[in-house]
Amino acid sequence: MEFLVQYFASIPSSHRALILAGGIACFWLWESAGPLIRFRSNKWSHALVNFFFTGTTIVVNFALAFLLLLASEWSVANGVGLLALVPNWPLWAQMVVGLLVLDLVAAWLAHWVQHKTPLLWRVHLVHHSDTEVDTTTANRHHPGESVVRFAFTTLAVLVTGAPMWLVFLYQSLSVVLSQFNHANIALPPALDRAISWVLVSPDMHKVHHHYVMPHTDTNYGNVFSIWDRLFGTFQTMDRHAIVYGVDTHMAPAEHATVGALLTMPLRPGTKAPR
Repeated sequence: MEFLVQYFASIPSSHRALILAGGIACFWLWESAGPLIRFRSNKWSHALVNFFFTGTTIVVNFALAFLLLLASEWSVANGVGLLALVPNWPLWAQMVVGLLVLDLVAAWLAHWVQHKTPLLWRVHLVHHSDTEVDTTTANRHHPGESVVRFAFTTLAVLVTGAPMWLVFLYQSLSVVLSQFNHANIALPPALDRAISWVLVSPDMHKVHHHYVMPHTDTNYGNVFSIWDRLFGTFQTMDRHAIVYGVDTHMAPAEHATVGALLTMPLRPGTKAPR
């Protein structure tokens, strides 16, 4: 446990980049060897669009990282946040509670709010408009959404009172688990169901990417599945019946290029799936 604290307290940027790139490479090879769905378009052409938005996400997070550091240092120094309420908790308990609360606020709540707020949905639609969901879809976020998600992450740090080692640990888990549950892979159904009792599994998250309501407004989780089960937003669906995308933006011209996706929030007709 002490090793985790020491490592993530001073994790080099190169290691964080390796976690991101390594995760994509691992799941890319996995889904290439045994895909759940054999898509018609060229895998690289699809990926290059999503890699552009991976790049913008990195830029936004890097530019604003100092705010996250300040929030963490301030909350720890002033005893602010849930972790400060029981300072004598063993380290493992702090880690578990901290990761759960960070996931609730930074991922589940942020995701739910984006679906329920028309303006934020217009931006989040860039992620949902992907009709060929695979591991590269995990980081397909409009730069505006990256800012929104960063704001919720900062809020999560303040609510939790998380030290930076815990923040970096959560972000590393979040990156890899998001790549995992978006990946175009088919786990044995029993294994997928078992995983979904604790973590967001591929079958669980792909329900969220089904193109029509009410499925689009379910399974908001990113790392832990507990929040969807607790708040009544958990839903299952036959993996072979899922159609990716959003019914209002299924035409390729609307979602297949970087330019179309960057301007998607500004176009008439972009509305919440109600």
